[in-house]
Amino acid sequence: MAKSKVTVVGAGNVGGTTAQRLAERNYADVVLVDIVEGLPQGKALDILESGPILGYDSNVIGTNGYEESENSDVVVITSGSPRKPGMSRNDLLKTNQSIVSSVTEEVAKQSPEAIIIVVANPLDAMCHVAMETSGFPRERVVGMAGILDTARYRTFIAQELGVSVRDVFALVLGGHGDTMVPLPSMATVGGVAITELLPQDRVEAIVDRTRNGGAEIVQLLQSGSAFYAPSAAVVEMVDSILLDQKRIFPCAAYLQGEYGIDDLFVGVPVKLGASGVEEVVELDLREDELEDLKDSAGAVRELVEVLHS
Repeated sequence: MAKSKVTVVGAGNVGGTTAQRLAERNYADVVLVDIVEGLPQGKALDILESGPILGYDSNVIGTNGYEESENSDVVVITSGSPRKPGMSRNDLLKTNQSIVSSVTEEVAKQSPEAIIIVVANPLDAMCHVAMETSGFPRERVVGMAGILDTARYRTFIAQELGVSVRDVFALVLGGHGDTMVPLPSMATVGGVAITELLPQDRVEAIVDRTRNGGAEIVQLLQSGSAFYAPSAAVVEMVDSILLDQKRIFPCAAYLQGEYGIDDLFVGVPVKLGASGVEEVVELDLREDELEDLKDSAGAVRELVEVLHS
């Protein structure tokens, strides 16, 4: 059986680590693309040379062009300027718009049947750029944000309660930014709601830390942003698509009426399978949660309007 093929565009920390994690999965050949000469080639060779030690046979190629990415099943777009301390994700808007647009054009040419996973910030707006540029249907353009935000949320809950992160279930919806919507009503530990396990002020502190989870790391690193958890989140999505696992994840998906939101990429639970976003799962949200989600969508819409201005 021919191996699947995954292209990762952008060989920085997120892209390089994503390529490494994918190669270690051993179910796909990996192409790493970057405009910097030698960078993707060097990282790809390094990842390839780990194969004999870790026992995987994935082929890993680094390139400055897109020919090698031809007929990819999944393309992950991580390229773009990273955040610097004091910058919001939105400050990157115009810079990354032109980068994501030119990347998507090449990708769509070489792999017209691919599923695109967008990682570049500001995430929800960049999903619009990728969908408009590629002309792909909404099922085949999806953004990675909710899994990462949810992982941060779960980490903080587990730390607070001294339990295994594996027994913490949680969901973060909305735009990938300061208006994201962590849902305390849906967060459980071993099936018990965190609102029953923790006082209100602790729940609020955890929600707040989740919203600022990315900024906290940017602040600590001083140069660059998070990449271990983001790359892990991407690979969980690729797993679900390539292995047709049909898992339910919070991802940025293009809504057409779901949750009362139209023509906008917003983080919601989706079923990810071989054809991409196979279903948008509509949760029965509380009134205040739905309001928060719509506010978050409003913030995304403002960015999209700037894109088109």
